[in-house]
Amino acid sequence: MSSKVKIGIIGSGGIAQAHARAYKQMPDVEIVAVADVVPGKAEEFVRNLELTEAKAFDNHLHLLELDLDGVSVCTPNVAHHRTSIDSLRAGKHVLVEKPLAVTLEQSIEMVQEGKKADRMLTVGFQPRYDPNMKAVKEIVQSGQLGDVYYIQAGGGRRRGMPGGTFINKELAGAGAMADIGCYSLDLALNAIGYPKPLSVSAYTSNHFGTNPTYHPEADKFEVEDFGVAMVRLEGGKVLNFKISWAMHMDSLGPTLFLGTDAGLKLTPAGSGPWSGVWDGGIGSITLFHDVLNHHTESVIPVQQHNFDIFYEKVRAFVKAIQTDKVAPIPGEEILINQAIIDGILRSSELGREVEIVIPEV
Repeated sequence: MSSKVKIGIIGSGGIAQAHARAYKQMPDVEIVAVADVVPGKAEEFVRNLELTEAKAFDNHLHLLELDLDGVSVCTPNVAHHRTSIDSLRAGKHVLVEKPLAVTLEQSIEMVQEGKKADRMLTVGFQPRYDPNMKAVKEIVQSGQLGDVYYIQAGGGRRRGMPGGTFINKELAGAGAMADIGCYSLDLALNAIGYPKPLSVSAYTSNHFGTNPTYHPEADKFEVEDFGVAMVRLEGGKVLNFKISWAMHMDSLGPTLFLGTDAGLKLTPAGSGPWSGVWDGGIGSITLFHDVLNHHTESVIPVQQHNFDIFYEKVRAFVKAIQTDKVAPIPGEEILINQAIIDGILRSSELGREVEIVIPEV
């Protein structure tokens, strides 16, 4: 009997290729099957990636009939909900790519289904595996900052608008918020322990995506390319969140954690039109504080790493299947992320502050 972890992959686009390449590097993993709703696409995927032992299906339900330990859900956003729930009900552990789902209601149902099936639902936020992200959380959680009362997070690309499924409201659910904003939200919320959001007042726009000067699919552009929000959190904290796919500016500013005893500033890595967001890593970390009534600041070394954080994400899923069955990045946490994005879109549409309510799951 094989001791390998048996994996299925649902979806066969670019992100599925990244999952498959990561799994292929693991001698204790076997990719058993791939499914894609487009006829013949899964077969082509299996052939191109030389997955000689893997079966190919046009229907993910046929894949789920196989003896599998876990499933990578790598479909367009709109299909995350159905394929994840079907996988959990079939008794498989699930690693779903971000965002968790298209709507908050879908996300709630996915988390509930994971609990009901007693199966792991973990979400693919690879920046969590960057040691710099871990260092930020350790600093905040250590109490060095005192009580953190204000967080500024998010970032912007000067020109970084995708097309295709990313700009279709029905398929993606949201634009820049769901694509890159979810990373910034996770960085900020994970550092402070994922408190529940209470309310949000937000504004979104899509001046660039709908302009043919700036986007080749302007006539099909249905989502936001910019958003800003003030989010009230439990514990008397507030989050100032902003994100942009395109703008006439080099940056939307650093990420800030203001505490009663010290402050922390993070700048994103990289430069150029696609830089400035947290899927690209951390450029610098600075701690601001007082010593004997003297303003001081200290630069915390950014840790260079020679490992692939995407691989680490997939590997963490496999290790969890092999050991404690505890989700490395639980769906319950990312449900909060999704609730904030949902609140931002509702607030922007209504033009006023809205309440955020997350039921117990």
